[in-house]
Amino acid sequence: MPFPDPARRYPITLPDGTDHKGSVFLNRVIDHPRFQAGDFSYASDFDPPEDWCARLAPYLFDFSKETLRIGRICQIAHGVRFITASANHAMDGLTTFPFPAFDLENRAGYQPDTRDTVIGHDVWIGYGALILPGSRIGSGTIIGAGSVVRGEVPPYSLVTGNPANIVKSRFEPSRIAALMELEWWHWPAEQIAVAEPAPLKGDLDRLKAMAPER
Repeated sequence: MPFPDPARRYPITLPDGTDHKGSVFLNRVIDHPRFQAGDFSYASDFDPPEDWCARLAPYLFDFSKETLRIGRICQIAHGVRFITASANHAMDGLTTFPFPAFDLENRAGYQPDTRDTVIGHDVWIGYGALILPGSRIGSGTIIGAGSVVRGEVPPYSLVTGNPANIVKSRFEPSRIAALMELEWWHWPAEQIAVAEPAPLKGDLDRLKAMAPER
């Protein structure tokens, strides 16, 4: 089965031959100095915006000190929001009111929280999930619909709830270690296309056998 062309803005073709405008490869539609997305990572929205960065990460500005980094082959459902560090207020004083933000002379460089938000590879973020500042989500993780996620999430976790909890690991530790070692999401696109039945069917042995030489 052919792998989608990573250069396409709209990776899904409808039965009538037209592009499905509600799903986009992120690195084809976002040009922002603080937002990075790997090949084949897509987002979907029932009301496709003109500015996908502003829709997904409304507090990420050109002058922000943090970055939002999303790996390869991630899937982001409608309503997902990344609340990045620029949204946070200082909490170590007697007030959380951001006085410097309203003062042009003192605003420059003022950002109490500068943590990056990092999403691994092959992560599925479900409908309406909220990813909070500084989150680091491991590869292969599934984030359930409506979850509110913060902190560190190990690879291949199943996460749900508000606040989000790790319900379980998707696989046993040895299987997770093998998948993290393979890093199949970094393989050339044509090799992933050939190997596609293996990850879809959960055939780890076949996937190992098809790994490129290092």
